[in-house]
Amino acid sequence: MTRYAVTGARGFLGWHLRAALQEQGLAAEAVPVGDAFDLAQATAAVDGSARAIHIAGVNRASDHEVEAGNIGFAEQFAAALRGAKTPPPVVVYANSTQSTNGSVYGDAKAKAAEIIASAATEIGAEFVDVLLPNLFGEHGRPFYNAVTATFSHLIASGESPTVENDKELTLLHAQNAADLLSGVAPLASIADLQRQETVTGLLARLTAYNEVYRSGEIPDVSDVFDRDLFNTFRSYTFPAQSPISLTRHADARGSFFEIIRSHGGPGQSSFSTTVPGVTRGEHYHRRKIERFTVLQGRARISLRRLYSDEVVSFEVSGDAPGAIDMPTMWSHNITNIGDELLYTSFWTNDIFNPENPDTIAEVV
Repeated sequence: MTRYAVTGARGFLGWHLRAALQEQGLAAEAVPVGDAFDLAQATAAVDGSARAIHIAGVNRASDHEVEAGNIGFAEQFAAALRGAKTPPPVVVYANSTQSTNGSVYGDAKAKAAEIIASAATEIGAEFVDVLLPNLFGEHGRPFYNAVTATFSHLIASGESPTVENDKELTLLHAQNAADLLSGVAPLASIADLQRQETVTGLLARLTAYNEVYRSGEIPDVSDVFDRDLFNTFRSYTFPAQSPISLTRHADARGSFFEIIRSHGGPGQSSFSTTVPGVTRGEHYHRRKIERFTVLQGRARISLRRLYSDEVVSFEVSGDAPGAIDMPTMWSHNITNIGDELLYTSFWTNDIFNPENPDTIAEVV
């Protein structure tokens, strides 16, 4: 399997990168830096890799820690590159648009770029300097990674955040950043992938998603930015807001309940039957919104966040219908735990494209 070497593989962007690489059938090998740095181990991780990607950095700490951390990580990464017997042909740096703003963080990122570029030149590798703006994405750490994470966390917790310093942001979804770092998306496409929004506008969008989604309805996700931002928001609502209760109407003729209300964008519905004891699914999605609704029978729906042992399970029944929305980057499955045939409805926000299925095999 083709292997990419990655620093910061267990951080926010590193987690998103690993999820993106898995779709391509690529392995991500962690390169230790910082206090865990070991030159022999780091060199072995870089040696023979098809691409070495430096993500690790420090963005919130004292000025000294920010400067020392970013420069120190770059020097450790550079040492590993120089020590590799078979160095990677491509070296990528997850830089920041702030590297030109004259701040302590910006100057440290700029210096780190110089260190890595010099090492890439020495080993004869192509150096790719990716200037990333404000990132947002599923499972960012509130009060640390980005304002999007903080707002989403607070709104999902029932609080009403306010804006103290309104300004225009350049926003990029972490999955798009991952595609830029891996080379799937050309660097020139970054202008098309990012979006301008004010802090007040961002808060208004997230608040509007919450008003719609708290009743189980899907907001308008016809725009890919809204889709990505909504997926980010709903990662903070899971599992607290699951399952979504559906109102069942029954009389002598039978029963009726609504499965979903979508406020905009494409969608596709499907239906399956599953015999007792059988499990379906065992995959995850990077961008797709998917809802499972059991119509008849009993099922257990299980989900696991990628690269963790955390498994969340729900037992659902057609007698008391409830819908489960699959968070992006969580593997999921559904098992018939009853004695009769299981009837399940599936809804996704996009029309299935076999050339870009966004369905990546991963056992829960």
